[in-house]
Amino acid sequence: MRHIVKETPTRDEFLAWQKIAGVDKKKFVNTNGRKYQETGLKDTIDAMSDADLFELISSDGMLVKRPILVADSFVLIGFRQADWEARLL
Repeated sequence: MRHIVKETPTRDEFLAWQKIAGVDKKKFVNTNGRKYQETGLKDTIDAMSDADLFELISSDGMLVKRPILVADSFVLIGFRQADWEARLL
């Protein structure tokens, strides 16, 4: 287990996880958090490359959507009970 705020994943980890998950870069961003609002990321996120966004969120774990479960064949981002049950039960 890893505390994402204290041990924030690296840009390269996010890029690898994105490839496994097959999702848009925005899925990894905590859009409900105060940091997201304060930084104005909403206005710039679409223009950022995946690598640039992951570099930014790797600098501040509060920008990362949590929890993240990483397995060899899938990545679950955020908690949606139905998604977790489908993968884990």
